[in-house]
Amino acid sequence: WVPIVRSGSRVLIVGASGGIGRSVVKMLLESPEVVLGLHSTTDGVSKGYNRIGQLTFPLVGNLESENDCIGLVEDFSECAGGIDALIVLCGGVTKSCHWRDLTEKEWQNDINLNLNIPFFLSRRAMAKMGGSRSASIVLTGTESALHGGSPTSFPYGVAKRGIECLVQGLAREGASKGITVNGVRLGFIASGFHERWLGKSIKALLERSAMIPMKRAGTPQEAAALIIYLLSDWARFITGQMLAITGGDWL
Repeated sequence: WVPIVRSGSRVLIVGASGGIGRSVVKMLLESPEVVLGLHSTTDGVSKGYNRIGQLTFPLVGNLESENDCIGLVEDFSECAGGIDALIVLCGGVTKSCHWRDLTEKEWQNDINLNLNIPFFLSRRAMAKMGGSRSASIVLTGTESALHGGSPTSFPYGVAKRGIECLVQGLAREGASKGITVNGVRLGFIASGFHERWLGKSIKALLERSAMIPMKRAGTPQEAAALIIYLLSDWARFITGQMLAITGGDWL
């Protein structure tokens, strides 16, 4: 059972076309009268998500700078009449190689994508949230960042460790305005991330799953359910937290 989000909530999902993003969208469509902004870098978000009682706005474009982030939040807020929730699922590894071989530009690209962009999005969204309506921001981290990350995706791990600080700092500022800020610390989730960004083979994925105490990867639906819980009224007294979904990995 997934707690539904309050009727009339205006939710911007950044990275809505990925495996977890699509699951979040499908679950949110079970909430009455919810207004969704569906962002992707390509035209991978279908207008076919529209259903009776719901409005969805496809928002396509690259996010490379603060101005891009400001524009996205403003575009959605204008379409929806405001913003009550922000879910940031964008991220990735622009080049999978040992950190010894990374160029300065490659390092900066990964830090920008995985830390700077979530910060700029969150800062702009927070400026428009609050007032008489409670609001929420949910960011994503990774469990591996707590253990030094991977040598072949090192800047990604460093940036995701930064997300943990970002969640705490923003939560402290938002609490008095009724804005909760939390994060989901993802373990090994079968969302397509490892194939797309790291080039993992089926054999490598199966070997990685076998290392988890539960002997399987998590599903996008399981990750999405946790994200939606953090948007729900059941989680209004939770803020500044990183909730792990790992199947017991790293214990």
